[in-house]
Amino acid sequence: MSGRLILVRHGQSLGNVDRRLDTRPPGAELTDLGRDQARQFAGALGNRPHIVAHSVARRAAQTAAGIAGEVGLSPHEFEGVHEVQVGELENRNDDAAIAEFNDIYQRWHRGELNLAMPGGESASDVLDRYVPVLTQLRLRYLDDDAFTGDIVLVSHGAAIRLVAAVLAGVDGGFALDHHLGNTESVVLAPVTEGRWSCVQWAQLTPPFYPEPAVRPTEEALRAPDPMG
Repeated sequence: MSGRLILVRHGQSLGNVDRRLDTRPPGAELTDLGRDQARQFAGALGNRPHIVAHSVARRAAQTAAGIAGEVGLSPHEFEGVHEVQVGELENRNDDAAIAEFNDIYQRWHRGELNLAMPGGESASDVLDRYVPVLTQLRLRYLDDDAFTGDIVLVSHGAAIRLVAAVLAGVDGGFALDHHLGNTESVVLAPVTEGRWSCVQWAQLTPPFYPEPAVRPTEEALRAPDPMG
């Protein structure tokens, strides 16, 4: 089990620039900067991955195409690994919507997995569609001792932080404090008995501790991109 799963957030999208809660596929396209970020991510990979995959969202597919093109692979699409669906908050960029999204998202990381976005998904809904894809990739590739490469899966910030924290036992406070910028990644390594270990979160390595005096909702309202 030497390969790793690299969950990378897509490059900058037009929705990010507009500060919109853009979650419903296919969604917005990448900006020119987002396309550059995808190529730069590929160039910074230490080893050539064996697989590049992506969600059904347009921005994820375009990011994966940019990465795959640099490393000489063809990207693969997977359903189920798209962004948290925010329902009635979709495409809004006002402070009230961003605050409501983040308030609910915080409560997910504090254990309220069945709480849903207004007209949208709960954390349990996200996990129920997302985790089976990772399990499939693990069983087919990463648990095979002959498979020695990494899998790059282009996905979405809020979904990645939730899933990685739950699967790898990362403190929810840390996940709330540490947003993912465009093309930042979380790296998971398979360990025994079907468990995962988080070996890297953006530029940070274990142990992962929340930062004192961080207020996620207030930080999100000041951030240029609330979805990371």
